[in-house]
Amino acid sequence: MHFPLPWQLILILLVILVIFGASRLPELGKGLGEGIRNFKKALSGETEERKAHQKEGG
Repeated sequence: MHFPLPWQLILILLVILVIFGASRLPELGKGLGEGIRNFKKALSGETEERKAHQKEGG
């Protein structure tokens, strides 16, 4: 599997811009960032339950 060429990335970004519009792009970026953060948190095993359990001394 190869990485997309620069012109292919530009084409993909243009299609996304046309589909969602410029006004919704920051909202989509924020949602994507939060999703990535939550995914990394889940991979590291740091959940609120585990943190609470560690504070209790367990």
